[in-house]
Amino acid sequence: MIELESERIPEDEQIDDLQLAGLRILQKKKTFRYGMDSVLLADFAVIRPEDRVADLGSGTGILPLLLLGRGKGRFFDAIEFQRDMAEMSGRSMALNHLTQQVTIHCMRVEEALSVLKEGSVDSIVCNPPYGVPGGTLLNPSSSLAASRHQDVYGLIPWYQTAHRLLKPRGRFHMIYPAARMLDAMEDLRVCHLEPKRFRLVYPRADKPPNLVLLEARRDVRPMLHPEPPLIVRNSDGTITDEIRRIYHESSGRDEKTCGM
Repeated sequence: MIELESERIPEDEQIDDLQLAGLRILQKKKTFRYGMDSVLLADFAVIRPEDRVADLGSGTGILPLLLLGRGKGRFFDAIEFQRDMAEMSGRSMALNHLTQQVTIHCMRVEEALSVLKEGSVDSIVCNPPYGVPGGTLLNPSSSLAASRHQDVYGLIPWYQTAHRLLKPRGRFHMIYPAARMLDAMEDLRVCHLEPKRFRLVYPRADKPPNLVLLEARRDVRPMLHPEPPLIVRNSDGTITDEIRRIYHESSGRDEKTCGM
């Protein structure tokens, strides 16, 4: 098994301690890094310990690491089309001795069925790009632009792929801007993924929500279940008890890492 030491990694990368089950991750120092959205999604997702999971648009591979650290899922297929990100993610899995459990596929999400069988996945997690064509300015960094902006087809091809990958009644979990929740739900239903539960994320109780955690299931009857709001900060700016729980504050997480 490959062992990586800090002095042997590229100068533009660093090893970060997830403070979760001894796991670590390689990340670029100046480009895309994981944030609160991945942590919240890993907590929200309903995944059994024995499940096979697909991560669509995996980026650094943070979601498989966070989920495995919480005892969610057994085998993971991470789909990431940026070669440098996929390669770095693969090295993170080697660093954590997880190459037998996490397979990195460098390809577009729409190509996932070339390596995974239809109806073979129990659960899917997805932290997709939020930017829509014409809606936001592209980042000058090609890596950041690819990580944060959808192509001209939006997420419909991702939802179609997810439907084909999932087993009957399989679960699809995503995090998305709250302002576009209705669009996401409508598109999911078109692709036969029925929204089943959602949780709105509020920066503070006196501010509107900015994110939504959403679960849809393949080919089930309509019935939407709202969950209690998730509030990130108290009125005095401190982190709420719920966020402390999610971030495992007792293991030494710094509140500043919750930058929201």
